[in-house]
Amino acid sequence: MNLSERLNEDMKQAMKSKDKFKLSTIRMVRSTIKNLEIDLKRALDDNEVLDILSREIKQRKDALQEFEKAGRDELAATNKAEIEIIQEYLPEQLSEEEIQVIVQQTIQETGASSKSEMGKVMSALMPKVKGRADGKLVNQAVLKFLQ
Repeated sequence: MNLSERLNEDMKQAMKSKDKFKLSTIRMVRSTIKNLEIDLKRALDDNEVLDILSREIKQRKDALQEFEKAGRDELAATNKAEIEIIQEYLPEQLSEEEIQVIVQQTIQETGASSKSEMGKVMSALMPKVKGRADGKLVNQAVLKFLQ
């Protein structure tokens, strides 16, 4: 079962169990997916759906920081819950140690030795960790090794 089918099935299950919050979160994600499918005039594959899920989580994490700064605890709690629901559809996240190992391997493969070559490392690295690691963590790990 691909990710789009899984989202559809979980949406139906949320309707049956009357879980309105999960239902609305899945509907928001599905609408983003559907809009892109309409724009591209084709169905999305799992990698494209993963990109959308990652982007949705990133948007919510950014908003979460702003809500916490502003003292909007109820909105922060809502965002945290949405993040948890969306993360169910992502592959298991890599630990910091695993990210560091992948970063070291990629730096060796690309032969990068300074911060000016960071773009080369990131372009080779991101497909390896797609959907399994936060880009900010990966970026920090690369910076640490290229100093």
